[in-house]
Amino acid sequence: MSSSSAYTSELKLWSTPPITSVLVANRGEIARRVFRTARSLGISCVAVHSTADASAPYVGEADAAVHLPGNAPGETYLRGELLVEAALKAGADAVHPGYGFLSENAGFARAVEAAGLAWIGPPAAAIETMGSKIESKKLMAAAGVPVLSQLVPDEVTEADLPVLVKASAGGGGRGMRVVEYLEDLASEIKAASAEALSAFGDGTVFCEPYLVSGRHVEVQVLADQHGTIWAVGERECSIQRRHQKVVEEAPSPLVERLPGMREELFEAARKASAAIGYVGAGTVEFLADDNGRFYFLEMNTRLQVEHPVTESVTGLDLVAWQFEIARGAELPPEPPASVGHSIEVRLYAEDPAHDWQPQTGTLHHFDFPDAASTFASPTADVGSYVRRSVGDVPPLLRTQAVGTALPWVRVDSGVESGSEVSPYYDAMLAKVIAWGPTRDSAAARLAAELGRAKIHGVRTNRDLLVRVLRHRAFLEGDTDTAFLEKHEFEVLPDKAAEELSALAAALADAARRRSTAKVQGRLPSGWRNLASQPQRKTFAVGDSTYEVSYRLTRDGLVVDGDVGLVEATAEYVVLEVGGVRRRFDVAAYDGLVCVDSSLGSVALTAVERFPDPSQQVAAGSLLAPMPGTVIRLGVEVGDQVKQGQPLLWLEAMKMEHTISAPADGILTELAVGAGQQVEVGVVLAVVGTAGIDGPTNPDTPGNKGPMSDGRSVG
Repeated sequence: MSSSSAYTSELKLWSTPPITSVLVANRGEIARRVFRTARSLGISCVAVHSTADASAPYVGEADAAVHLPGNAPGETYLRGELLVEAALKAGADAVHPGYGFLSENAGFARAVEAAGLAWIGPPAAAIETMGSKIESKKLMAAAGVPVLSQLVPDEVTEADLPVLVKASAGGGGRGMRVVEYLEDLASEIKAASAEALSAFGDGTVFCEPYLVSGRHVEVQVLADQHGTIWAVGERECSIQRRHQKVVEEAPSPLVERLPGMREELFEAARKASAAIGYVGAGTVEFLADDNGRFYFLEMNTRLQVEHPVTESVTGLDLVAWQFEIARGAELPPEPPASVGHSIEVRLYAEDPAHDWQPQTGTLHHFDFPDAASTFASPTADVGSYVRRSVGDVPPLLRTQAVGTALPWVRVDSGVESGSEVSPYYDAMLAKVIAWGPTRDSAAARLAAELGRAKIHGVRTNRDLLVRVLRHRAFLEGDTDTAFLEKHEFEVLPDKAAEELSALAAALADAARRRSTAKVQGRLPSGWRNLASQPQRKTFAVGDSTYEVSYRLTRDGLVVDGDVGLVEATAEYVVLEVGGVRRRFDVAAYDGLVCVDSSLGSVALTAVERFPDPSQQVAAGSLLAPMPGTVIRLGVEVGDQVKQGQPLLWLEAMKMEHTISAPADGILTELAVGAGQQVEVGVVLAVVGTAGIDGPTNPDTPGNKGPMSDGRSVG
């Protein structure tokens, strides 16, 4: 070890053939992430893409791309034989599975190796062993790893409740149900099994005790082909919605405050890895209580979504190590120590205020102006992994002084300005990661970056994430899997910010019209020698409507309140409000105006003065809240229905959404059938009842469409 570096090591390379070209059997953000490191290693990159992904950023960034006809994962990214064929066709000599899809499919791993390609992942036997949560728990118990007792579904009693129904294969919250009442068990097992079969091709489920407020703690492991196993560090991923992680961090606040817990976790993770002969990057997940007792959940035999927080605190490039281990490199005896704190949030195209409904559409603008890097931590010297000769010494850990280091932000995204968010895949747009010398500094930097980001075109969970990062309980490290349910996170609108943003939008629109006027363009908008009334424009923000009323005179802006106009253009407006000057950036799109300022980001829709009569629908109409596929029906025309009763189910963006009756009544129309594709705003059904107001317009603010909830389907 060199004294001039905080951590150095010598990569001992073996006689494995070099990897010159890798096919990433995945899409979006993780494909771009693997490409980033592969290029630094001098490896060319091959992408595969569905029809819907043909214009996705990762496809354009690849050196070569192969089309997989179709859109649904079952037609494309889950077709192992097509992926192997694509690798051979493009001349790749290795396959990296990313995460999700076939990344934990032992059959796919074997098919890749049988075709003479290098598999950038663990041995197929290890994947197979951990692929069954039922069998893996038995094996872990035998290896001395603490496990929760497993329940046979047919033998669950009232005394066992609540229980968690889980898919034996796969993860990510899919095929998972919490059951609190015994009478619901059979139906929830059936639903979970159907979801698991759809997502993973295996409908096997099991039950285990459900810990309502446990903490999700996991250990990143790296193991080489020569018997060395690293427990690189732990992460905490307790803040979840629908059993899917939303906020992840390293190190764990729980582990930090409990002496001895880290050593016990690391020992359990090494035992789990050794028990199955693990090689490569993997994660051992545990459920812990506040006293430090922990139980094995599962082992993810792949790279995790949240791997950047571990990279940020260690300086490691985990993807680079996946390649090196696949080539036979030997790990040094000990992993690098962690430095500082890192937090990651998952930015989803979804509406938290309406039961996390996924959103689709065009992402008109997507920018994090102050992010230091993309797909790599600024302090990780990934380029040093490029092998110039056997025995290169890559620096693996930053040498900065923690106490004086400034926080930074990294963004890993699968989208960019102009990208289409489709209904076929997961709703995650990006992972936003912050590092800081302390947990508080990382949280503050991340919240600020999210607040400054410009995200136009689709609704996201951005505001919720900012509230979480600034919440007192989060900052105190008091997090568990029930965090979002325990605390009030309804994102209440800032009426003052929305009113000012609506005014800025109206003034920018007036400036745009004057700049393009062919006659007397220098006159103020709405100019009259004898003004009789103010200019008026109405905007909708969510369920609220704002009528802007103003006049532009020789003396300036005339409007209610202490507001003055400093400058107005089509792109920005500067207002002085109560003696404080603020700039509002305005971006106008077809049917949408986005206003960004220090008060926040506001999306407005101009309300037409004279709505199109053709857009009106019958009273009691239930409209599709998003594009998707009708997967089953629960009623027939003529049935009497009760408020909240499920009528039909939609599948969109890997989630199952229940469309329920908004009031008691009779189903007078059912406009769709099972298997039918529907677009947003399409009439699904009509409930005839006097309890529903008159004709509704799908584009009118305040029409929330059908009641629905969302469940993961893979």
